Amino acid sequence: MRAFFSSKPNRLWTIMAGFFVANALVAEFMGVKLFSLEKTLGFDPVNWSVLGQSGLSFTLTAGVLLWPVVFVMTDLMNEYFGPKGVRIISYITAGLIAYGFLMLFMAMGLEPADWWRTAHIKPGMSAAKQEAMRAQVGDYNTAYAVVFGQSLWIIVGSLFAFLVSQVVDVAVFHRIKARTGEGKLWMRSTGSTLVSQFLDSFVVVFIALYIGQQLPFVQVLAICIMNYCYKGIVALVMTPVIYWVHNAIDAYLGPELAEEMKKAAQGSE
Repeated sequence: MRAFFSSKPNRLWTIMAGFFVANALVAEFMGVKLFSLEKTLGFDPVNWSVLGQSGLSFTLTAGVLLWPVVFVMTDLMNEYFGPKGVRIISYITAGLIAYGFLMLFMAMGLEPADWWRTAHIKPGMSAAKQEAMRAQVGDYNTAYAVVFGQSLWIIVGSLFAFLVSQVVDVAVFHRIKARTGEGKLWMRSTGSTLVSQFLDSFVVVFIALYIGQQLPFVQVLAICIMNYCYKGIVALVMTPVIYWVHNAIDAYLGPELAEEMKKAAQGSE
């Protein structure tokens, strides 16, 4: 084990893979909450009209806070470890997400302790606040099931979209790099993310809302467009972050080792 971690590439892989898995898992579980981007930023909803669907705004899942990090990590792992490394960690992550949801469904089936159903949230909370919290939340076991009990179609859509977007991201990244060379990191990283996020935005929403909830096709398409607008903007905003982390990794590895790993990654396809 000591010999494994004495290698800089092994240490880098362990840190990046761990960060990748952790962010993807937490993003999935955070995603049960929907929030208004405009209200969070202190603005009124935009109420745009798209494809004849009026009153559309940026209603997003809380998971969007972390998914940009996952796609940045995808591009960086692609840069240093190649497509095979990204595919391996993507399949492992998808399996762990499915495992996590399975454990949650098992936990929801457990019989709760009677005192926990209406227990206070924070130690030291006043009796008045406890009563107010009980009135708002009601039965904690029901609330637990409502929060984590996502519909099967949302879970299926999320997992499928994750795998499809990862595979496409890898392919587009290396196709651009093969044509542009070592330079233009922004083009291959941001370009691959824009393409993969396009698929991710449309696949997950269509599976969850069109197939799962049978909403009208045009309405679902309009929601997809709004989601992609947000993700596209975030992909562009994250470009400087990719350069910053890329430079930090190069400095950690050293010029010769960094160049060697990049050439090996490019040839691993």
